[in-house]
Order: sequence, then structure tokens, then C-alpha cells
Amino acid sequence: MSLSDEIAAQPEIAERLLREAPGQLRPLVAAVRGRGITHVVIAARGTSDHAAIYAQYVLGALGGLPVALAAPSLFTRYASPPRVGDALVIGISQSGRSPDVVAVVEEARRQGAVTAAVTNDASSPLAAAAEHRLDLRAGAERSVAATKTYTAELMVIAMLAVALGGDAEGRAALGGVPDAQRAALGLAVRAASLADDRAGLADCVVLGRGFNLATAHEWALKLKELGSVRAQAYSTADFQHGPVASLAPGGDVLAVVARGPLAADAIELIGLLRSERRARVLLLAGEPLPGVDHLGFPDTLPEWLSPVVDIIPAQLFAAALARAKGLDVERPRGLHKVTLTR
Repeated sequence: MSLSDEIAAQPEIAERLLREAPGQLRPLVAAVRGRGITHVVIAARGTSDHAAIYAQYVLGALGGLPVALAAPSLFTRYASPPRVGDALVIGISQSGRSPDVVAVVEEARRQGAVTAAVTNDASSPLAAAAEHRLDLRAGAERSVAATKTYTAELMVIAMLAVALGGDAEGRAALGGVPDAQRAALGLAVRAASLADDRAGLADCVVLGRGFNLATAHEWALKLKELGSVRAQAYSTADFQHGPVASLAPGGDVLAVVARGPLAADAIELIGLLRSERRARVLLLAGEPLPGVDHLGFPDTLPEWLSPVVDIIPAQLFAAALARAKGLDVERPRGLHKVTLTR
């Protein structure tokens, strides 16, 4: 299966999760409620770390739970694990094999925490370490760059947030994800055209905020992995607190904007970057802006679900950019499918 095949498989995986994941979610939700859990700690690396960023927002907004990202080195190299026994501790890993992520979950379970593994391998060490297992049901992902497992992780986390919040409207909204993803896949030609125009792209900043801070980080990672681009992701708010000074005149900016309370601020910032820095902007959004290159996505779902959809055109763009540069999307330079960190 090629990278293109795995990108195209995402709507089918979302449908499978909607059918099959609730059975694994129910006992986890019951444990969280029964224990009176008030906060979440998540251990992850790479692409899965960006799913954890999404979890900070969606579990907070829908589930009412603050989320902290674990520092795995405290559990491994420093041998000084913090007290997490009163938390829900989630390990997120496509392979389920990263030793430091596994170590966080193992120690959390030893301390008596409610533990869960979000993984694509039901027989992995991470799955064995956790009390509760949330399978991604994505099938084997052979391409080095994670695509289908990333949106599967987002989908599982969104379903958990909705289940914790008991939100009937949220459950209905989740049902719209597969069709929105299919519509997003229809943007491949537009993504390729924009990538051809930027075949010389070497450096850029990628901006997003709120729920779509995760998309900004994941888009930047795909540009690095596939296109050898020095891409740096920022919150639109953090970018204005100093990093904006690093944007050279005429520099490239990629921005993610979804309908919601943050959209107006993002659009205002894009206008300033264009006028004051003469930035070349590529906007990933439902609606275009005058004078700005636009990569659309079907912005038809609530903002908290937009990252499960808008990353697909970003994936298509990153893959097309790599091809425009003559790079091999199946064998990115210096990378392996599974990275084991301790």
C-alpha cells in the first residue's frame, strides 16, 4: 500500500471507528467517572504528539478535563517519575513500541492511575501495559510518513471527549467526519498545483491556533519528512510574541484557519504579514481571502472536528511538494517507520 493509498483510506477508517470503537470506550469512560478523574496526562512522540496537542483542546472543551503532556525522560533517563496515580494516563503510539511511552503507562498503572493505550497494534507492548486499549483499526501503515493513523488517533480522542461529555450533538457531528474527509480527498489536484508553484520551498512557518494548533504542527512535520522543508509550526498568538521577527521579507507562511472564534484574529495577522513582511501566504481554510493562495477544505463540521478533516489537504500538499522536488515519498531521507526512544 502506497502513501496515496493510505491517505485515501482515511474516511473508511473513520467509519470503522464510529462502528466499532464505542465498545472499547465505554469501560474507559466508566472508569474515569467512577474514579472521579479530574485531569489527563498523555505520553506520545512524533505525529502522535500532535494528536496529544489536539487532545489538550478537545478533552478540555468537551470533556472538561485539563490535559498535560508527559515528560517521558522523567520516567526513563532520570528515574524520577512524577505522581500521576490520580490521573487518566494515555499513551498514544501508532506502533505501540516506543519504550519511553510504554514506560510512562507502566509506571502510571503501577501508581494506580486509570491507563489507556491508543495504538494501531493490539499486540504491542503499549497495549499490554495499559488497563484499557483503544485500537485505531487502521490496518498496517507501511509508509514512513504517518497519515491514516494520525486521523484515526484524532478520531478516537474526539470520540472519547464526546463520550466523557455526554454530548448528543457531538455524537451526531462525529457521524459527518467520513463524508467531509471524502470531500477533502477531492482537493488533490488543487494541492498538486499549489505544490508545483512552490517546488523551490525550503523554509516556511506554519500557523494555527486552538484545535488547529495540532494541524499546524502535523503539517509542518509532513513538510519536513516528505519535502525536506525547514518548517516551523507556531500558534498564531505565540508567533507574534517574538518569532515574527524571524520571518524574512517575502518569506513563506502556511496558515490553517477554521470557522470559529479564532478566525478573525488569524485573518488579521495574515493581512499584517502580507503588508508588513510581504509574506507569501498559503491559506488552508474553508473560504478564500482576496490575493492569497487558497487550499480549501470542507469547513462544514464544528471547529473541534476540523483537524480530522483539514489535515488531509495538507497531507496531499506535502506529498505533492515532495514529488515536485523529485523526492521519494515512500522512502523519506534518513527516516524509519518505527523510532524507538528511551
